[in-house]
Amino acid sequence: MSGRRQGLVAGVAAYAMWGLFPLFWPLLEPAAAVEILAHRIAWSLVILLIVLTLTSRFAWITRLGRRRVALLTLASVLITVNWGMFIYGVNSGQVVETSLGYFINPLVTVALAVAVLGEKLSRLQCVAVVIAAVAVAVLAVDYGRPPWIALTLAFSFGTYGLVKNRAGVGGTQSLAFETAVLFLPAVAYLAWLSLSGASTFATEGAGHATLLAVGGIVTAAPLICFGAAAIRLPLITLGLIQYLTPTLQFLIGVLVYGEDMPTSRLAGFVLVWIALAVFTADVIRAARRTADSRPVAQTAEAGVPVAGARAGR
Repeated sequence: MSGRRQGLVAGVAAYAMWGLFPLFWPLLEPAAAVEILAHRIAWSLVILLIVLTLTSRFAWITRLGRRRVALLTLASVLITVNWGMFIYGVNSGQVVETSLGYFINPLVTVALAVAVLGEKLSRLQCVAVVIAAVAVAVLAVDYGRPPWIALTLAFSFGTYGLVKNRAGVGGTQSLAFETAVLFLPAVAYLAWLSLSGASTFATEGAGHATLLAVGGIVTAAPLICFGAAAIRLPLITLGLIQYLTPTLQFLIGVLVYGEDMPTSRLAGFVLVWIALAVFTADVIRAARRTADSRPVAQTAEAGVPVAGARAGR
């Protein structure tokens, strides 16, 4: 199997697993969202430490520096908010709204790049962001409130991605650091639950305890697949595959859990999908333009005349 095909398989596997998460977290009830989150953090660190022991080990920790430590600590807070809100949304029967968060996440990421990094939007990207804003307004009217679960998911994950980008640490290593930062608070909370008699880990049977522990594998597995895909696939391909996750979540919410989808709500989602189509078309066009310019630049560098090229360019 070629490297690109391996990357495609790994990428689809990663985003499919993330998309199927709404089928897993309800299995952990009657544990509350915060207890599930604490177990997810604790068991994820165990799994990630095993993975790092078998792969890159731990020399990278000594090269982090204060700036990266600060950024990864901030990232740990953001991913905690994101994980906790996602589990709450799924287990409270609002899977469709959680899918909305990940549909609009690429557009939120672009907006953050403009606001924080001073990047400029293309004309089509501006159109996409405006359409998305209208969609959120339509959904706010439909829900009778702002879609705060979706917005929290989108902004927490968008900011998380921005912070991780500035930190420049590999995915598995950075997540291991982030879960290590959260490990002691998570374990302290679980200990408090156990002492107060509110823990479900030891009271709901071995199957329930096993599922809580499996949350660590469920967290690490798609990340490992994503890492394998990221080094084998063009960024544009990886970006297109990401829509598999919210699409699966949306279908699970509507078809499996039977969540309401009135016309007004569907109209809001259609606007989101139009915004994503516009955004994706612009990204693809920009990627093709970049690819087309490379042979010209390479030929010119080699000293070969290029048809239509002007001197001095």
